[in-house]
Amino acid sequence: MSYAKKDEDAEPSGFKLDRTIVFQDARLFNSSPISPRRCRALLTKIAMLLFNGEKFPTNEATTLFFSISKLFQNKDPSLRQMMYLILKELSNSAEDIIMSTSIIMKDMTVGSEVVYKANSVRALCRIIDGTTVQSIERMIKTAIVDKSPSVSSAALVSSYHLLPIARDVVRRWQSETQEAAASSKSGGGFLGFSTSSSHSLAASTNYMNQYHAIGLLYQMRSHDRMALVKMVQQYGAAGAVKSPAGVMMLVRLAARLAEEDPSLRKPMMQMLDSWLRHKSEMVNFEAAKAIIDMRDVTDGEAAQVVHVLQLFLTSPRAVTKFAAIRLLHQLASFKPNAVNPANQDIEALIGNANRSIATFAITTLLKTGNEASVDRLMKQISSFMSEITDEFKITIVEAIRTLCLKFPSKQAGMLTFLSGILRDEGGYEFKRAVVESMFDLIKFVPGSKEETLSHLCEFIEDCEFTKLAVRILHLIGVEGPKTPNPTKYIRYIYNRVVLENALVRAAAVTALAKFGVGQKDPEVKKSVTVLLTRCLDDTDDEVRDRAALNLRLMKEEDEVAERFIKNDSMFSLSTFEHKLVMYVTSDDKSVFSTAFDIASVPVVSHEQALAEERTKKLTTATPTLKAPSTGPEKPKMNGAAERESNATNAAQKYTDIFANIPELKAYGPVLKSSAPVELTESETEYVVSAVKHVFKDNIVLQYDIKNTLDATVLENVLVVAQPQDEEGELEDDFVIPSPALKTNEPGVVYVAFKKTGGDDSFPILSFANALKFTSKEIDPTTGEAEDSGYDDEYEIEPLELSGADYVVPAFAGNFDHIWEGTGANGEEASETLALSNMKNLTDATEQLASTLSLQPLDGTDVVLSNATHTLKLYGKSIKGGRVAGLVKMALAKSGLTVKITIRAEEPGLAQAVISSVA
Repeated sequence: MSYAKKDEDAEPSGFKLDRTIVFQDARLFNSSPISPRRCRALLTKIAMLLFNGEKFPTNEATTLFFSISKLFQNKDPSLRQMMYLILKELSNSAEDIIMSTSIIMKDMTVGSEVVYKANSVRALCRIIDGTTVQSIERMIKTAIVDKSPSVSSAALVSSYHLLPIARDVVRRWQSETQEAAASSKSGGGFLGFSTSSSHSLAASTNYMNQYHAIGLLYQMRSHDRMALVKMVQQYGAAGAVKSPAGVMMLVRLAARLAEEDPSLRKPMMQMLDSWLRHKSEMVNFEAAKAIIDMRDVTDGEAAQVVHVLQLFLTSPRAVTKFAAIRLLHQLASFKPNAVNPANQDIEALIGNANRSIATFAITTLLKTGNEASVDRLMKQISSFMSEITDEFKITIVEAIRTLCLKFPSKQAGMLTFLSGILRDEGGYEFKRAVVESMFDLIKFVPGSKEETLSHLCEFIEDCEFTKLAVRILHLIGVEGPKTPNPTKYIRYIYNRVVLENALVRAAAVTALAKFGVGQKDPEVKKSVTVLLTRCLDDTDDEVRDRAALNLRLMKEEDEVAERFIKNDSMFSLSTFEHKLVMYVTSDDKSVFSTAFDIASVPVVSHEQALAEERTKKLTTATPTLKAPSTGPEKPKMNGAAERESNATNAAQKYTDIFANIPELKAYGPVLKSSAPVELTESETEYVVSAVKHVFKDNIVLQYDIKNTLDATVLENVLVVAQPQDEEGELEDDFVIPSPALKTNEPGVVYVAFKKTGGDDSFPILSFANALKFTSKEIDPTTGEAEDSGYDDEYEIEPLELSGADYVVPAFAGNFDHIWEGTGANGEEASETLALSNMKNLTDATEQLASTLSLQPLDGTDVVLSNATHTLKLYGKSIKGGRVAGLVKMALAKSGLTVKITIRAEEPGLAQAVISSVA
């Protein structure tokens, strides 16, 4: 008996493999007779090397591949399985592997063992290339409809891998794939192989080949929406598919079809509703999730989901309860009233031993409960906060943040709770969530400002996270001077100058300066000056420089100092960078004769600049392949910042593109480019979208066209755009056609107009559009287009040119000042409208700001009331004139009533912008 101590933290004991030695040992594969046991051991070593990331050079991989191929002479099942495993891995780096095709194909014949057949299908589809797929087409078809589910699944999954290299060939296997999807064969034993006489006891009823078949059918028909609808209806019938995973795939497809085509919403929602009562729990949850993620889900649809999920809350299985309460928590975020009927069952889960379930139960009740239940829930939360992880603590904090905004009268108790957990142990993300919630209290609940600032001041005394300390110091510098007694915060700020690292000290100096600028009390200003003077002796040059700058600014006039110290705006960094790069890399050396024009860079708020940077990172991330989603993609940034960023970047992008087109380059820079407007359905034979470009004296319509017809080429493609212009404000200038459009090949047509009224006019009109072209068939043998074709015309939707096309969203610090100034120097237009198609104030706020092409200011893009809201908007015309908008909204049972008032400095623009909504 060994008494040696076992060190569980040490590296696992084992043998280390050397690639060179293993390669030399591979001579064993050439020996005769073949030893299955020794060969399996050597193949295991190769598998371990490959698994650990070791790469065999091409020559070694090729030698190994063909040496292993010699082992096909032996019929040992275990050896054969290891061979196929290694051959698949080596196929990526070895050469001339297609020579082994005939050897592997022997195991795909009808009389071969089932265990050989499935593995051979997988290996062969890795070895074959696109030019020789047709040679194994018959074998793959046979394998797809094989009576063994494992072989069928292997063939179906291998077909997925063949799609990118031989899509047209794989599409011919639809009838066999449909047969596999409709089959009722189930696997038995391990991977569907019966290994004992007690087959009935070991039988598995996963029907996994049905899942693979439905997924492959989706890939085959993804270009044909009606075929997808037919597939969902065919296999969605009761009992048609026995695989729960296969039904889940149908649920996702049904949800996607309902989102993409409003005409399919009703039949697809009926199917989703029927799947809520499926015998499989996983299907029930997937259907519920799909309905919750659906855009504009109705109260009736939500009630069905709540009823089904409520039944799962009493399940004895913890995972079932967790899935149900998590979905209810998600639904409660935007339809709290729909979840109210389940509150009694949710309350029973608060004391659940599984703290994950209890956390979701609490946060769901926080979203659905009334004002009277807040105090009781807060006491229950405090009892187990120390027992859950940071991830669930963040979930609770987010729920409390929503509750603070919903019930402002309860903010005192919730603020006490937030300040209490801020002192508890926790990581950065948890502390950041608490601090962000307190920031929102200051912003949206004015009565809590002083108390919240006091709690934050106490927190930074012991804050271990530099990022949080910097953010809090910035907030104190912005909000502290506005309080009745600002001097009490100066001590906390100066403590940071004395005790913290250089980053925090620099932030503290800037915050301290904001208490001195514009200060009417000379004693306070003198104290701030003394403290900043002490900072001139700091060891860090950044701190010294900030102190010196702020001391110099405090000696200037208050208006000048506030421009530097209290300014909440900055340049759009992405646009700034782009313009600088274009300036220094220009081929035209005469550009350097004039200085860089900083005025051409748009000014945005700090918040929007950060959102713009986040969007840039998201859009440049490496794309990944995803399964069909169940709903619309969630926005990654607020719509306000996105609109301003997109408007600026789009105009700059198209200006760079048009610089290479002589006809359009003569027009000068693009002043405004619209978002793409779809003029046809996405399934039509010709898909057309349009972008409106506004120049100083011209309007250019860009038509992006794609030909989806197979074996057809369109030549001399142009668009006839007829302006419905009674006053003759536009006249035709020129058309740039697209010479040829092959199948699924995009093309661009430009139609240019000249403004007869000059740059002071804002034409508001509609264009009737028709697509004209010469259609020619492509000879399938030669791949060339026939000499003769026929002229054709295709009607597309009209295109509207509205007042919003002459306005660009812009940021400003003080809306009231702009509103008064614009009214004094310009004209005003007002109109009251009834918008029955908007269901709530949040959607109305987002859509109106987007439609009017204006920027929400003063935080009015956030809706705090369910009945009324006032939206403050600002932008600039393409000529630089100010445009301000005030939208008052009231929601009633009959719909949404809005009163829109627009003020603009240019004549005629205010009414034109309002007409964008009307």
